Amino acid sequence: MAVKTVMNAAGRKVPLAINGQPAIPFRGVGKHRPSGVKYSPPIPTCADFPSDGNKVVGSLEDALRKCGLKSGMTISTHHHLRDGDLISNRIFEIASGMGVKDLVWFPSASFPCNDPVIRYLSDGTINRIEGSMNGPLGRFVSEGGMKGTAVLRSHGGRVQAIQDGEVKIDIAVLAAPSADAFGNARGTGGSSSCGVIGYGKPDSMYATKVIVVTDNLVDFPCCPMEIEGNYVDCVVVVDKIGVPEKIVSGTTEITKSPDRILIAELTASFLEKTGILQDGVTMQAGAGGTSLAIAVFVHEILKRNGWKSKFGFGGSTKYMVKMLEEGQMGCILDAQAFDLDAVRSVETNPCHIPYPVFNAYNYHSKGNLTSMMDIMILGATEVDLGFNGNVVTHSDGYLLHGIGGWQNCLHARNVILPLPLFRDRIPVIVDEVTTLCGPGELIDVIITERSIAINPLRKDLVRRVKGSGLPIVTIRELKEEAERICGRPEKPEFDDRIVAAIKWVDGTVIDVVRKLKIQKG
Repeated sequence: MAVKTVMNAAGRKVPLAINGQPAIPFRGVGKHRPSGVKYSPPIPTCADFPSDGNKVVGSLEDALRKCGLKSGMTISTHHHLRDGDLISNRIFEIASGMGVKDLVWFPSASFPCNDPVIRYLSDGTINRIEGSMNGPLGRFVSEGGMKGTAVLRSHGGRVQAIQDGEVKIDIAVLAAPSADAFGNARGTGGSSSCGVIGYGKPDSMYATKVIVVTDNLVDFPCCPMEIEGNYVDCVVVVDKIGVPEKIVSGTTEITKSPDRILIAELTASFLEKTGILQDGVTMQAGAGGTSLAIAVFVHEILKRNGWKSKFGFGGSTKYMVKMLEEGQMGCILDAQAFDLDAVRSVETNPCHIPYPVFNAYNYHSKGNLTSMMDIMILGATEVDLGFNGNVVTHSDGYLLHGIGGWQNCLHARNVILPLPLFRDRIPVIVDEVTTLCGPGELIDVIITERSIAINPLRKDLVRRVKGSGLPIVTIRELKEEAERICGRPEKPEFDDRIVAAIKWVDGTVIDVVRKLKIQKG
């Protein structure tokens, strides 16, 4: 039966139901007001748990059986082990062996190591994924291989969905580099240290059943406790939860591309000349090569002027750690650590503070860290003439990325997108984004290797760059320049089937991804 669609406030046709559940179309930034009370999991009782606090069971299969794994359940995992994760796929291998069907996998993100779940999507063990999908997994979904409809949320949107009861987690399986027998867990210690595990915090608090899996069982109490044992049902000890070299890189390195270095230099210059970068600034940047180069240039400006950033929000890298250690940053609030320097810093520096997205990004809360940030450096796969942004598909229409914290970060005071003018001869600036992930009113500046476009809504920034010598153009001029070099790419063709829904930070539906028509021959 065809799903009824309506036009939302962003001009996109979206469904009124997803996977049989009612959906609210996007109403505009800040326009949707939630009602009701927060979701609550069932009340447990100490009578069901060992009085000595030892919750260790023999295996992950034993734990899943003890927690009542059955068909149709929602299973959540976190992604702090990134491409080194050895636990997530094992859950569905066990479920498939038990004959369990139609599970919903609710990860905070997926990685190439999760491509084997295609097997479990194909055999019916998994009905759908409500989380990011990349590479072969994204291709499988884009081509209509998944039975249910994917739902993509930002990191904060995922927290909102858990808190509001939009997603009810039956079993959360949380890998932890260190844990005690009671279930207290942290992201440091042992051979699989990843720094922090805060993405699993809301899962632990709201899931009906919680399993902690560790390869480093420590004496009680495991401190500092990122996951608290009084929320945990079972503890499983395995030989290895992850592949260390794929959990965190030995180092994160800045780009070596001359064009990307130029983008980084232009970005740092723009921040300084507009006065956005100043003493007491707050900032967040990613771990990509261009973002890291920007961090290096910003660090130099801070040092040269004797300025100090009040705090930085991570994803942390060695470059942010260096700012902290050299006195150009007051503290790091950290949602995930990307390299070994960051992991070491979390373990040893009291000013490097684990800070879960539960506290940072949730839009249905009494304040949001991102609106307190002065500088937000983000990427995008496409930006259109209205400054609308896309981060989940490319111009070919394939799902290739998750939203991450991108949507949440758009609420910062100054949102800067340093982007190449084109990738693989495909222009990044387009007439209309293939998939709408973020409204243009929240994106302030596009910086390319050739020139800079400022959103006309930011009249203050337009005034500040006058006489600066910076190469300022309109976004249309950026698009025209890219097309002079690359031409106009062909647009992908889609059929009517919706394979994924894109949620906005407040739980409303901002856009959908439709099944790609595969060209024969």
